[in-house]
Amino acid sequence: MSKEIPYKIYLEENEMPKQWYNVRADMKNKPAPILNPATMKPITLEELAPIFCGELAKQELDDRTPYFDIPQEIQDFYRMYRPSPLVRAYCLEKKLGTPAHIYYKFEGNNTSGSHKLNSAIAQAYYAKKQGLKGVTTETGAGQWGTALSMACSYFDLDCQVYMVKVSYEQKPFRREVMRTYGATVTPSPSMNTNIGRKINQEFPGTTGSLGCAISEAVEAATTQEGYRYVLGSVLSQVLLHQTVIGLETKTALDKYGIKADVIIGCAGGGSNLGGLISPFAGEVLRGEADYEMIAVEPASCPSLTRGIYAYDFCDTGKICPLAKMYTLGSSFIPSANHAGGLRYHGMSSIVSQLYEDGILTARSVEQTEVFKAAQMFARVEGILPAPESSHAIKVAIDEAMKCKETGEEKNIVFGLTGTGYFDMVAYQKFNDGDMADYVPTDEEIRKSLSMLPKVE
Repeated sequence: MSKEIPYKIYLEENEMPKQWYNVRADMKNKPAPILNPATMKPITLEELAPIFCGELAKQELDDRTPYFDIPQEIQDFYRMYRPSPLVRAYCLEKKLGTPAHIYYKFEGNNTSGSHKLNSAIAQAYYAKKQGLKGVTTETGAGQWGTALSMACSYFDLDCQVYMVKVSYEQKPFRREVMRTYGATVTPSPSMNTNIGRKINQEFPGTTGSLGCAISEAVEAATTQEGYRYVLGSVLSQVLLHQTVIGLETKTALDKYGIKADVIIGCAGGGSNLGGLISPFAGEVLRGEADYEMIAVEPASCPSLTRGIYAYDFCDTGKICPLAKMYTLGSSFIPSANHAGGLRYHGMSSIVSQLYEDGILTARSVEQTEVFKAAQMFARVEGILPAPESSHAIKVAIDEAMKCKETGEEKNIVFGLTGTGYFDMVAYQKFNDGDMADYVPTDEEIRKSLSMLPKVE
């Protein structure tokens, strides 16, 4: 390694990715096809057309094309906030007294405060190109809804957001950012849709979940002419757009001759994790390199570590296509933890298949430990991290402390997916000592899994 490593590694504009990378093209074991819930057969492009934009539907079903060109209009938008920095966490290393070298890819340097804008602008672009009036979506903690409202404002599209009720109440300021950009924000489950009314009747007083909000958003899209549904995570098309994270990270590491040993990302639906690890997983799949890749999920919603690999509905209302994924069951309603973006019952089919094949491992962590890690990081690195991102921070610290015990100088890379400046209710609970951990019982998970659809 000949170059001195700066605190922040920036790429030049000409080093930014011009294409998204589709890791499925290099996977020998392809993710199982998504199924039409009416026929239980692999869904076709024509069947997806009423739900998704045409180009996005094509991306969703394509597991052969390794690279997709990023349209020039999207590249131009990316230049507002990309390339994002890869930061050497020198201060955290010093605090821990570890010989490990810790790096984080910081995705919070835009108004939406997270990585979500990478896919939001792409999906809004394709909706506008198709001549649509607007789009509908769900959001958990609000980062995705915020990003999509920004993207829709840029392209003069109507944006309707169904926000998980507990986050709608916990994060009013993120809700107001969405409204400032012109979005309509509805707490979910609501009484505005048939699915919402049904869920409220079945689960009185529920705080909601991403599965509930997805059901409502899909119903809203399919009952309004000129609208389509867009999703902020889970889908293969979303992971495709998010590969700008991993591609930039790899280019920055290569620029300074750094070989990552451990790569860590928080895992809810899988968008940022999949985007971060895809280029590295591709190298592993092609036999070119080896990495330890770790998915970190909340102990309150542990789809990888305690779920099963099976076909399941992507939504609580059971109107969306079925995906084969690690799942806790679509009827599983997670506890109202403060990492709203990780409160999803299942995991991306791509991430699930990579996990099933042993390309990555997974850990679950409790939220009080997560916030301890977030507090330490904020105090020494000067960034208040999002609760979701802090799951990755927690395990990055754990790995660095292992290096302290063994004396190994590993290179640890993690995704800092966004900032936590709209998550102050969560930080207040932690600072006041009022934060509690919740881990679902085996019986709760068994009950939900017992309702999985029967797929031959």
